[in-house]
Amino acid sequence: MIEQYVWGLHEVDETQVAVVGGKGAHLGGLSRIEGIRVPAGFCVTTDAFRRIMAEAPSIDDRLDQLSRLNPDDREAMRTLSAEIRRTIEGIAIPDDLAAAITRALAQLGKQAAYAVRSSATAEDLPTASFAGQQDTYLNVVGPAAILQHVSRCWASLFTERAVTYRRRNGIDHRTVHMAVVVQQMVFPHAAGIMFTADPITGNRKVATVDAGFGLGEALVSGLVNPDVFKVRHGEVVAKAIAAEQRAVQALPAGGTQEAAIDSQRQERQERQERQERQERQERQERQQRQEQPVLTDAQVVRLVQLGRRIEAHFGHPQDIEWCLVDDDFQIVQSRPITTLFPVPVPVPVPVPETGDQENHVYVSVGHQQMMTDPMKPLGLSMWQLTAMVPMHEAGGRLFVDVTRHLASPASRAGLLDVIGRGDPLVRDALETVLDRDDFVPSLPDTGPGGPPAGGASAPVEADPAIVTELIERSQVSIAALERDIRTKTGPALFDFLLEAFEEHKRVLGDPLNIQAIMAGMEATWWLNDKLGEWLGEKNAADTLTLSAPDNVTSEMGLALLDVADVIRPQPEVVAFLRGVEDEGFLDELAKLAGGSEARDAIEAYLDRYGMRCVGEIDITRPRWRERPTTLVPVILDNVRNFEPGAAERRFEQGRQKAQKKEQEVLSRLRALPDGDQKADETKRMIDQVRAFIGYREYPKYGIVCRYFVYKKALLEEAERLVQAGVLPEKEDIFYLTFQELHDVVRSNRVDDQLIQQRKDAFRSYHALTPPRVLTSDGEAVTGAYRRDDVPAGVLIGLPVSAGTIEGRARVILDMAEADLEAGDILVTTFTDPSWSPLFVGIAGLVTEVGGLMTHGAVIAREYGLPAVVGVEQATRLIRDGQRIRVHGTDGYVEILP
Repeated sequence: MIEQYVWGLHEVDETQVAVVGGKGAHLGGLSRIEGIRVPAGFCVTTDAFRRIMAEAPSIDDRLDQLSRLNPDDREAMRTLSAEIRRTIEGIAIPDDLAAAITRALAQLGKQAAYAVRSSATAEDLPTASFAGQQDTYLNVVGPAAILQHVSRCWASLFTERAVTYRRRNGIDHRTVHMAVVVQQMVFPHAAGIMFTADPITGNRKVATVDAGFGLGEALVSGLVNPDVFKVRHGEVVAKAIAAEQRAVQALPAGGTQEAAIDSQRQERQERQERQERQERQERQERQQRQEQPVLTDAQVVRLVQLGRRIEAHFGHPQDIEWCLVDDDFQIVQSRPITTLFPVPVPVPVPVPETGDQENHVYVSVGHQQMMTDPMKPLGLSMWQLTAMVPMHEAGGRLFVDVTRHLASPASRAGLLDVIGRGDPLVRDALETVLDRDDFVPSLPDTGPGGPPAGGASAPVEADPAIVTELIERSQVSIAALERDIRTKTGPALFDFLLEAFEEHKRVLGDPLNIQAIMAGMEATWWLNDKLGEWLGEKNAADTLTLSAPDNVTSEMGLALLDVADVIRPQPEVVAFLRGVEDEGFLDELAKLAGGSEARDAIEAYLDRYGMRCVGEIDITRPRWRERPTTLVPVILDNVRNFEPGAAERRFEQGRQKAQKKEQEVLSRLRALPDGDQKADETKRMIDQVRAFIGYREYPKYGIVCRYFVYKKALLEEAERLVQAGVLPEKEDIFYLTFQELHDVVRSNRVDDQLIQQRKDAFRSYHALTPPRVLTSDGEAVTGAYRRDDVPAGVLIGLPVSAGTIEGRARVILDMAEADLEAGDILVTTFTDPSWSPLFVGIAGLVTEVGGLMTHGAVIAREYGLPAVVGVEQATRLIRDGQRIRVHGTDGYVEILP
C-alpha cells in the first residue's frame, strides 16, 4: 500500500469495493488474470472522499433534504444535487492528500496523460451496474489538472442521474462513497465494448462485440454506430459493418475532440494514395475506407477468448470495455451485465441411451399463474413444495423444465396443443426452439405422455353433484388442517407442515378433481372449434358460459356489490371510508351511524375471501384480511357506480343470455345436414361446460385457503423468534426458504447477512422481465402472433372473451389504486383472481399476460366483458385516459385518436 489514501491497482482485487469502489476493485481483479493487460494506475480510496466530505458539514443537511425529496420532483433534485457538487468541487484538497496523489503519479513514470475515472462503492455490482452514472475524464495532462479532475469525480457521485438511479434502486445516498481511479492513458487504434452474453436475447453462448475507431467514448456516448460482431463457439456468426463518419480523439494538450475518421481509416489501408485524384474517385475511395471493418474476424475471436477468461474469473457474464493498441488488446473496465435474466439451475434429466440431457427448455410458471412479479424465497420454496411438478427458480420466478416432453414426439404434441390453446406466444416460442434441430433431440416415441391434447369426449358425466362433492372434500380437508395446526409449534410445526403439503398435493391430484377441471376446459375448446366450423361462430363458448354456477371467483366480485349495498345508504360510513388509511379502520366503523352493519358486511366478506390478494401464489404477499384497506377503493367505486341489487341482476342477466344463446345455437344446428346429431352433441357439451367451467376456479381458491393457514402459523413462529431476539422483524422469515426457516427455529440462530443479501436480490429482481420461455443457454425466446387477419397498426393479442367495446383506458398496476368509472376499460399487466372485484365495474379488459383458460379470461367471460390478453407491453403502449377499442372476438386493440 502506497498511502492510506492511495493504493496501486496491483494491490487490490474485487473483494475491496468498500475501499476502492466497484470500478477500482474490478480493475484490480482484472490485473491479476493471466493474459489480461490493464493500463497501470492507482486508486484514490474512499477514505480520501470521506475526509473531503467531512470538510463541509453543510453537506449533511443537503443530503437529508435530498433523501426527503419526492422522486418525481426532478427540478428540486436537479438544483439540490448541483449545489452539493459545487460544494465538493470547492473544497481544497489537503496538502498531504495532494502529495500522496502526486507521489503515486511519479511512480507511474513519465506518462504524459491519464484517465481519471469515478469508482463508487455502489457501482459495477451484480444487481446494479450504475453504468455511466458518474463521470470519467480522458487525456488529463499534468498533476494540477489531475487533482482538479479527482475533485470532479468525487462531486459526480451527486449527478442528477446518479441520485435518481440510487433512489430507484433503494440505495441510501449516505451509504455510497467515491473512490477515483487514475490510469495511464491509452491511445488506441480502435476501442469498444464486449458483452460475453448477448445483451438482447440473454444467450450466454453468444458474445457480442461493438467496435469503433479511436477512443471508446464515441461508442459509449452514441456519437457513432459501431461495427457489431456476434461470436458463438469461437466463430463469428454474424456481423454488421457501420459506415462511421466521426471518432473521438485525444488532443496533445489534454482533453478530447470529435474528428472525421478518414485518417483513422487510412491507417488500415495497405497502400495510401499520395496523389490528388478527381472528386468522384476520392468519394469512391473514401466510401471504401469507411466500409472496412474496424477489427478482423481473427481479432474479434481473440478478443472474445479474453472475454471468456474474464467471465470465468468473475463468475458472471461481463460488460467489458477494451482498447486495441498495436494489435494488442487492453482492458479498461469490466462489470457484471445486470440486465440478463438468470438461468435456472437444472436438475439432470435422464434421457434413454443418450445420458443426461445437456440443453434444457423452461416455461414460465408466472405466465400460467398470472403472477409475473418476483417472489420472496419463502414464497418460492412453499410453491415448489406444494406444486405437482418440479419447479426451478431464477430471478425470483419459477419455471418448469419441459425438455423431456419436447423430446418425445407423443408428449410434444400434447404439450404444444394444451399450451397453444392457452398462450400462443409460449407455443410459438417453443416451436422456435424446436426448429433448431440441434437443441432438443428427438427421442424414440415410447407411448403417450405429457399433458392431454384435448378432445370431444367428456371424461366425466355432466353432473353438478360431482362439483358439490369435490367442494365438500376440499372444505373438509381445510377444516382438518385448521384444527390440527393449532397445537403445533417449533420444529413439530414444520414436520406437521411437510405432511400437510402431501395432503395438499393429494387433494389437487385427486383424479376426479383433474377430470372435472379438464371437462370444463375441453368442452369450451370443443364448442369454440365445432361451432366455428359448423356455424361460423367465433368464441361461441364465451356467451354460453355466462353466469355458470359454482364459480367462486366471479361470486367474490358479485359479493362485494352486496357489501356496497349495505354501505351505500350510510353517508357517514361512505365519508369515513373515503379517508381510510389505517388497517384498523374496521374497529372505528362501529362508532358511526350504520357502521356496525357496514363492519359486519365487510367482516363476513373477509371471512369468506380474506385469504386472497394480488399475487396470491406468493405466501408472503399481504392478504386482504391482513390489509383490508386494499378493498376500500373498490367498495367505494361500487357504491358510486351501481344501484342496489346489482349483483343478483347481473347474474340473472348473464344466465338468461347464456340460455338464449344455447337455444339459438341448437336451432341453427338442427337446420344443417345431420343437424339433429350436431345439436345433440352440442347440447351435451353445453351441459358439460355449464356443469364444470365454474369449478375451474375452485382448486386455486382451495390452495389459497391452505396458504393462509400455513402463513398464520409461520408468522406466529416468527413472532416467537422476534421475542427471543433471534430476528429483528417477523417478516424477515420471508427471505428464508422453508427449510432454512426450519433450521432457524431448530437452532435459534439466523444468518443476518444472508437475509440482507436476499432483500437486495429481491429488490433487483423487480427490474427484470421474466420470459415466457427460457433456455439453459440463458436465451429468452419471444414468441410471436403469426396472424395476417388484423388491421395494420393495432395491438395484437389473444381473444378470450367475445365482443367489441370502446371506452377510456385505465392503466392500473396496483389494484389498491384503482379509480374506475362505468364504461372504463382496465389495462394492466396481469390479473389473478383477486382482481375480479374490479371486473364488475369495467366494460372491457386488456392484459399483457394471459391465456384462454387463465383466471382473468374465465372471469371476463363469466361477466361478459370483451377481453384481449397477451398484448405485449400494453401498459406502456396504451396511455392512461386514452380511448381504445377492444376487439374481444378477433383479438386486437385499437388506440383511437
